[in-house]
Amino acid sequence: MNENDSTNKIGKIFVWLAWIVALALLMYFFQDVLDKQYNPNNQPQLGINRSGQAEVVLKQNKQGHYVTLGTINELPVTFLLDTGATQVSIPAHIADELQLQSFGSYPVQTANGTVTVYRTELDQLSIGNIFLYNVAAHINPAMKSDEILLGMSALKKVEFSQTGKQLTLREHP
Repeated sequence: MNENDSTNKIGKIFVWLAWIVALALLMYFFQDVLDKQYNPNNQPQLGINRSGQAEVVLKQNKQGHYVTLGTINELPVTFLLDTGATQVSIPAHIADELQLQSFGSYPVQTANGTVTVYRTELDQLSIGNIFLYNVAAHINPAMKSDEILLGMSALKKVEFSQTGKQLTLREHP
């Protein structure tokens, strides 16, 4: 083996490594872009209106949904606002992480059919600077997503209005 063959071999290895690094960086960058398209509310716009009420302004995502970060019992979660859901619906794997207690079961009708869910209550739920207390919820073992459906048991405790592709949540006076 001569020195020229060895140099060519090392050169090819470095070219391959450069391509692999370039592709990894592109994947990292585009994943961030896709994440922002799915949840444009990682840091929702917060404010206080003239009446002193906390407000959060959410942007619609590419699919027309409102997704935002929030907390349950001070632990970070992702909410998908769902005015068609009667209760806050928490996937069982997330309820386990949150160490939520269940209190009996009952059937609910979902888009995927009838499912048995388990009652729970959330001591505290927050979105931005809006805090809700003692919110009825259920644990849904059939849900496999990483989002919690923010249903009417929470949304009835705030005022909300949509203008264009923005939704404003406002705490009740």
